[in-house]
Amino acid sequence: MSPAGLACAGLGRAIGGRWLYRGLNLSLEAGSMTVIVGPNGAGKSTLLRDLAGLRAPHVGTITLGGAPLATISAATRARRLAYLPQQTPLSYDLSVAEVVMLGRTPALPRFGAPGPADRAAVAEALAATGLTGLATRGIEGLSGGERQRVMLARMLASGAPLLLLDEPTSSLDIGFALGFLALCRRLAGAGRALAVALHDLDLARRHADQAVLLVGDGEVRVGAPAAILGGESVSAVFGVQAREIDGHLVFEGAG
Repeated sequence: MSPAGLACAGLGRAIGGRWLYRGLNLSLEAGSMTVIVGPNGAGKSTLLRDLAGLRAPHVGTITLGGAPLATISAATRARRLAYLPQQTPLSYDLSVAEVVMLGRTPALPRFGAPGPADRAAVAEALAATGLTGLATRGIEGLSGGERQRVMLARMLASGAPLLLLDEPTSSLDIGFALGFLALCRRLAGAGRALAVALHDLDLARRHADQAVLLVGDGEVRVGAPAAILGGESVSAVFGVQAREIDGHLVFEGAG
């Protein structure tokens, strides 16, 4: 398995006596993008936190590059895996560029200052997220969507080969959302591994190589997006009427 590769076997997590997922076997490999979908409360965020190593799963194992994730030091894990939660506390006395530079912290020597490579990585991340013109702005004056793009840029600047993103497009308008998912595809094409929790099932089908559907009561389905997120399956899990038209999902209320 490549250093970017993460795998889990028999993974399970229960909350309040209810299984969110159980018996999950999943591989996140370099060069691929995986989407995690499911109804509200199904456990998408919880699964991403488990994959990021923020806590041990109730059952099952997680490995990164073939080594048990729990045995990898926090410093090493930070260089190999970057996790973006739905909300991240921000220090409001920093500029956009300074916040994005924080993503380089795992790559810096102890007490070392950023060098040319770090500044280049920040510039590239700012350009990729459309923030170059805002680099010197203080983040306190930004909109919620702009702040989300700042956090995306910070993650990209890290250079980590494995990226775990929890609803990264939730605060973005449709243009930036589509642009960001296209960026995710380019990152996968360049050899990174990505796992992205999304609410938009049609976008998930169109951009992913692999889908994880949290059905409920511990049931998890993993496979090709077109199969896992077909109209019949989506209708049953989400309680809607879903049809496929020209390769896209179209939704109607169940009643």
